[in-house]
Amino acid sequence: MGILDRFSTIMKANINALLDKAEDPAKMIDQYLIDLKESLADVKKETAGVMAIEKQCAKEFEDNDAEIKKYQELAKKAVDAGNDDDARIFIEKYKSLESKAEVFGRNRDVAQTNAGRMRDMHDKLVQDIKELEGRKAQIKSTVAVAKTTEKLNKIGDPSGKASEVGSKFSDMEQKANKMLFEAEAKSELNQPVRDEATSLSEKYGQVSSADVDAELARLKGGA
Repeated sequence: MGILDRFSTIMKANINALLDKAEDPAKMIDQYLIDLKESLADVKKETAGVMAIEKQCAKEFEDNDAEIKKYQELAKKAVDAGNDDDARIFIEKYKSLESKAEVFGRNRDVAQTNAGRMRDMHDKLVQDIKELEGRKAQIKSTVAVAKTTEKLNKIGDPSGKASEVGSKFSDMEQKANKMLFEAEAKSELNQPVRDEATSLSEKYGQVSSADVDAELARLKGGA
């Protein structure tokens, strides 16, 4: 597609709309900048050619107009000098040049229009590139923050996770305490049962050292 064929597309391009539609503006802005700079290089080359044609057409029109005026002036001088035959030759010449003036004028006007369109396209591309370069860092930073936020959203609330873990530890602690209490209770239940009389007999029936000495003396006397 020629650069002039792309004129409408370039002039209608809206940076904000393109970035809004992009799934990943950070990648889109890099590619769009590459495309714009390539287009700008083509536009500069094409614009230089169109402007050269504009100047050429303008010069052709001006040169032709200057020739018309020159022969008009010569025809007038010939008439003033009474040389009608010479005047006729000059009149035929500038009439011939006047027939060309319409073509030269039309070419000049079209060339001026084309050059103006090329300059407009060039200026828009320069402005678009400048705007994107200025927003590039901002857009990439925003996208990076958005991606990080999205990852955190998928991970979930850390405080909620901590609370959940703490709750599970509390449940395990209660279960451990319950197991300990049950084990202690079983241990107590496994102890032999003793009646109250036996316990009291041990309290009052203990043999003192005096009783032992008396018993020893009695045994010796009987011997």
